[in-house]
Amino acid sequence: MEIPAIQKLLNLIEQQLNWGEVSGWHSKDFEKLNLLIQDKTKVSLSASTLRRLWGKVDYSHRPSGTTLDTLAQFAGYESWRDFTKQLEIPVVEKIVVKPFKKRMRTSLWGTVALVLITGVMLFLLFSYLKSTDAAITNYSFNSRLITRDVPNSVVFTYNAESALTDSVFFQQSWDNNKRSVLDKRNHQYTSIYYRPGFYLAKLVVGQKVVKEHPILISTNGWLGMIAKKPIPVYLNQKEFEANAELRITPATIKSKGVMLNPDPPRVEFYNVGNFKPAPLTDFSFSAEVRNDYQEGAAKCGLVKIILITDEMPVEIALSTPGCIASLNLFDGLSMISGKSNDLSGFGADLSKWVKVSCLSRDKKILYFVNSKLVYESKLPEVKRNILGIGFKFQGAGAAKNVKLNSGKTTDFSL
Repeated sequence: MEIPAIQKLLNLIEQQLNWGEVSGWHSKDFEKLNLLIQDKTKVSLSASTLRRLWGKVDYSHRPSGTTLDTLAQFAGYESWRDFTKQLEIPVVEKIVVKPFKKRMRTSLWGTVALVLITGVMLFLLFSYLKSTDAAITNYSFNSRLITRDVPNSVVFTYNAESALTDSVFFQQSWDNNKRSVLDKRNHQYTSIYYRPGFYLAKLVVGQKVVKEHPILISTNGWLGMIAKKPIPVYLNQKEFEANAELRITPATIKSKGVMLNPDPPRVEFYNVGNFKPAPLTDFSFSAEVRNDYQEGAAKCGLVKIILITDEMPVEIALSTPGCIASLNLFDGLSMISGKSNDLSGFGADLSKWVKVSCLSRDKKILYFVNSKLVYESKLPEVKRNILGIGFKFQGAGAAKNVKLNSGKTTDFSL
């Protein structure tokens, strides 16, 4: 009885992702899906598990309850049970056919009833598909940014009048938890972005993404902030930038009324949209970083360096040597987990300045810590550009000597 419902859940996720036919998905897509699911639900479904679910690998067993709950939560439901209760289309197997057929086997009325039930179900199915699969050319979706700083409001202009359902939504990025209901008769909606970066805003009809629009939320030079939800604490430039160094101290954090214990905050620096995009196929980057607070829950001294691209970022994570199992590396193509890969080269004494660099060469990205090659990854085959730079520190931290080159040309330096 569950098989059609499971397939419907997978189809729903496919529509939300809008990555095209599953037959065209590659290993990197399932790795990316694993990352998206983990980020939203805090549960990791391995890429191999996802490939089995989508039929890329022969597997006849029923998915576990945890797997089904996780997929349902990723699709926007509370649980697998909640999803099955709210199915818009009845599942064929839910009709009690055998007893009915047994009693009505020789009855003309039984045959008529079966035909009517089948006809109603086909009508419901056709109506549902028609309501979510109207011609994409009938929709439009554009944007206008109000400023080039953060926070930034973006005015979206849309046309969804042709939708055969009133379920029309705006979605800021990939996270379908952050959807806002739109009136399909209107044509404008304004959304506020509190963090810089590259976003792919979506116009959703029913459960189908019908239009996507790229948004680059830039900064006015360097931005320093203390990460808090839903709105970060933004710092004045003089509070974090001096003597060619970016730095947020424990004293600065406390002055903003943010406690360092028991849960140390994350402090972040960003510079986005202020330099010529650097192609990922021909770049070099370097910086020196330090973590200035390694007490209590921040003992691992976590540091992240992000090269923001127009797709998945390149993100280098560092920690004290004893915490390297908790690290994840993003190579612009997929997430590389410290639990299943040797990322010990990214362990260092972060109470001192640590030099970190990476560059593209021979279809690879090479990663260096204190001038030592510690890891190599495959360079993405698709064209991608570096649009911004970011730093994250658990507790407090600093960065200096930041430099990004495109070929032999220096595009950006601090």
